[in-house]
Amino acid sequence: NNAPVIRLAADGARECVLARWGLVPGWAPDLKFGNRCINARAETVATLPAFRHAFRRQRCLVPVNAFFEWSGEKGHRVKWRIGVREEPLFALAGLWEWWQDRESGDGVVSYTIVTRAANSAIAPLHDRMPVIVREADYARWLDPQADAQPLLAPYDADALRIEKA
Repeated sequence: NNAPVIRLAADGARECVLARWGLVPGWAPDLKFGNRCINARAETVATLPAFRHAFRRQRCLVPVNAFFEWSGEKGHRVKWRIGVREEPLFALAGLWEWWQDRESGDGVVSYTIVTRAANSAIAPLHDRMPVIVREADYARWLDPQADAQPLLAPYDADALRIEKA
């Protein structure tokens, strides 16, 4: 699953790159490592070895028009589409890494989505939700010199639009 992510280029300008979902740190033995790292918990993102370097130095924005959650009993699950009111496109907090195959030399950019405890709107559907970055905070999230911890706060429940998918 490749998707566009926005990150800072070496010159400090924003760039859009295609990245593989499932963070693969440079030290990982293979790409399969990313299967365990599709999400990074906000509570531990700064300390877990798989995420801490990217959280400090390589944050990205994952542009989306919605995210999805499922609720209900197995066999009778309901799919919910969740968006931000008045925002046709918004960004989720992400982290990116570069991994290179030691044998072939092939490289891969990968990413993960940062999640947190659900706000009151999402809690009836799921106990977690992606961290949504407000547009006014994009530059701060991307800046490796900025303290990103405060941006992991819950998103306003009243600002979300939830509908059956």
